[in-house]
Amino acid sequence: MTDAWSSEFESLLRQAIAPVEPPARLSEHLEQTLAELTDLAAEELDSWELSSMRDPRNWVRPVVAVGIGATAGTALVVLRVRQRSKARRQQSSSGVDLVGRLARDVADEAKKLLDR
Repeated sequence: MTDAWSSEFESLLRQAIAPVEPPARLSEHLEQTLAELTDLAAEELDSWELSSMRDPRNWVRPVVAVGIGATAGTALVVLRVRQRSKARRQQSSSGVDLVGRLARDVADEAKKLLDR
């Protein structure tokens, strides 16, 4: 009886930890949401007036906007670089070449995001 229970438990465990494919549009939706968050944070910072910095009570909104913008921007860069990493891996001839290509991708994506 223990062997039957053990094999059933192993079968259930295999089913529970089986990889699950995410929906096809998940990556697109995530990228769009991160881009919108980055844009909203930039708009919030653009609309903020420097003269109101004298009062510390007014610091919360810009600090939150910087935090959200930086986090969403970083996640967006990582997502875009990760999407192209498989192609970069196939194109590179060595590990050093791959690291160089990834670094260039990160710099290019960050520059695109900052230019917006």
